[in-house]
Amino acid sequence: MARLLNLITDIEGVSVGHATDLKLGSGVTAIVFDEPATASGVVLGGAPGGRDTSLLDPSMTVGAVDAFVLSGGSAFGLDAGGGVQAGLREAGRGFPVGDVKVPIVPQAILMDLLNGGDKEWGLHSPYRDMGYQAFKASAKGHFALGTVGAGAGATTATFKGGLGSASAETGTGLKIAAIVAVNALGSATVGEGPHFWAAPFELNGEFGGLGLPSPISEADTRMRLKGVSITATTIGAIVTEAELSKQEAHRLAIMAHDGFARALLPAHLPLDGDTVFAASTGKKPRPDLPAFLELCHLATIVMARAIARGIYEATALPVAGAQQAWRDRYPDRTRSPKG
Repeated sequence: MARLLNLITDIEGVSVGHATDLKLGSGVTAIVFDEPATASGVVLGGAPGGRDTSLLDPSMTVGAVDAFVLSGGSAFGLDAGGGVQAGLREAGRGFPVGDVKVPIVPQAILMDLLNGGDKEWGLHSPYRDMGYQAFKASAKGHFALGTVGAGAGATTATFKGGLGSASAETGTGLKIAAIVAVNALGSATVGEGPHFWAAPFELNGEFGGLGLPSPISEADTRMRLKGVSITATTIGAIVTEAELSKQEAHRLAIMAHDGFARALLPAHLPLDGDTVFAASTGKKPRPDLPAFLELCHLATIVMARAIARGIYEATALPVAGAQQAWRDRYPDRTRSPKG
């Protein structure tokens, strides 16, 4: 069995590409499927922004997607979906409507307009072009984490946010993986220290191997927010190779939101736009009930791990007053993961 990369590209038929502009302080990430993937999604934050998210409801007609897009830029970033759609159309992909093919590209955006980057882009936002660039850059195998793509301009209450990913296998060998851009209103770390709320789920020192502090004090659980007059968002996707129905994919997205709650305190606030997409590539046979329950369990865990990795791998933006990154404050506690 091939060694896992601990990335969403461990799922056969999935490619990932980034477009990153550090001067802008923003970016786009495209998750592209080799073939249309059965998909659903769930929005639990109170201030979401998205494109074609309604069609992911299990009651809607379209059952499969060609790609997911995660983007910075707040509502301006919704242009990125058009860029990815253009790339897919150029490649002859899309849902057939008569003799026309319409690529299906659900998208979620996060708010990174106030992070110090240069947002004076003129009449039209750069996000459509960045979406196309991210699509063209999509590839299998290794891809960068941290301050890249949709995580480029992300922030949290305590440290620079970023893009993370993680993967796992069930006892029967089915793979499941998450990708996430962490721009939470709350915090992924415990109190004012270096420990991650997701520590119980960490594998192979993937975000420092620090465990949890003991004991966890009342001060550690006090609410920490990056502001009360701005919106935030953590956006991501959970993907498995197992054949699932649209309804089962919807359940997987719900379980991945539990990963938000395990890794962020607080999560799903009125000013968060927390959104999770879910997809099945169907490369492996349909799981029986026990195997599906384990996929649900792992959806929570891999999403929590991916969130912590996004913070751990991030670096500060090269702009004045940029939010400090975890690894800048704790350079002596940063190490290369073993897996």
